[in-house]
Amino acid sequence: MTRVFVIEDDDSILHSIIKGLQKWDYTVGSPTVFTDIMPSLVAFKPDLVLIDIKLPFYDGYYWCQEIRKKSTVPIIFLSSQSEAKDIVMAVNLGADDYITKPFKMAVLIAKIQAVMRRSYDLAPEQTNELVYGSVILNLLDMTLSYQQKELVLTKNDFCILKTLFLDPGHLVSRESLMEALWDSDYFIDDNTLTVNVGRLRKKLSSIGLSGLIRTKKGIGYGLGSL
Repeated sequence: MTRVFVIEDDDSILHSIIKGLQKWDYTVGSPTVFTDIMPSLVAFKPDLVLIDIKLPFYDGYYWCQEIRKKSTVPIIFLSSQSEAKDIVMAVNLGADDYITKPFKMAVLIAKIQAVMRRSYDLAPEQTNELVYGSVILNLLDMTLSYQQKELVLTKNDFCILKTLFLDPGHLVSRESLMEALWDSDYFIDDNTLTVNVGRLRKKLSSIGLSGLIRTKKGIGYGLGSL
């Protein structure tokens, strides 16, 4: 399980990040004091560090340098400072990526996954496809294939299925699905999500995949039986 250490002094932002990461089964830690972050970071043994620039006592640039003296752990900066000089400074000090606040959780998750793949060589088995059993989701042309049958997907269909395929062993919350669809330029409310999933289920049934999407009432959706 990926361990993420979050260095953020704004409690509301910190709790939001922790909640979002835990939905994706990340183990999350954070410093208890900001006078010396290193002891808690070293004890936590993170696989990745998220760090703000503006922090009490010493800024994120300082702590990035301190981390780099002891570790090559991937570091992503999170900051409201969006000028080029800030990004250049972060990268020059050893950061792997930089995200400007405010950001959507889906974007943060995608950035973390990309940095983890680059840092730990966690490349997917098939670059252009996601596979669940004998079902293949093609990421290039937005089609779904099953037993020599092919289903052409809409952007919403594709976004829903891609989100579920990326986390096949777990339920994905309705909130997470709506965030994913928002980032696809399709804002939808809770009721519209139900309609979208219902329509997608009908399409899946037409090629023999009526049980592919399972529902856990009050929690969300996941991949089910074939």
